[in-house]
Amino acid sequence: MIKSPEEFVSLRTSIQPDEYKRAAEDEAPLEVWNAVLDSYPEMHEWVAHNKTIPLELIERLAGSPHVRVRLTIAMKRRTPAGVLAMLARDPDDAVRMAVARHPKAPDEVLQTFQNDPVDAIRQLATSRR
Repeated sequence: MIKSPEEFVSLRTSIQPDEYKRAAEDEAPLEVWNAVLDSYPEMHEWVAHNKTIPLELIERLAGSPHVRVRLTIAMKRRTPAGVLAMLARDPDDAVRMAVARHPKAPDEVLQTFQNDPVDAIRQLATSRR
């Protein structure tokens, strides 16, 4: 269990593989995750990579101004349909493509791509419906 924002940052920036792995796999209380996001903006992407973050954090990170954070959330298996629907309207092509590829994207989300300006996204979403 990660017990503080400083511990998460220390684990994530460690050169020790077992510590680095803990940053991606260990749980932390919601207050710790929120403190990391509030105090360490450079760690947002790495919080998004953690396999145990709660749905509240997935929702918060989906609204990030940083494309790499939104892209990570769009690729996360646990991302709920409502967040995928929001990310399906993302201005970044890579984020939208990740949503179109998401194995759990419901038909309603895939349908939003029928008028996407990127041919590959439109075609992929159409083929998956």
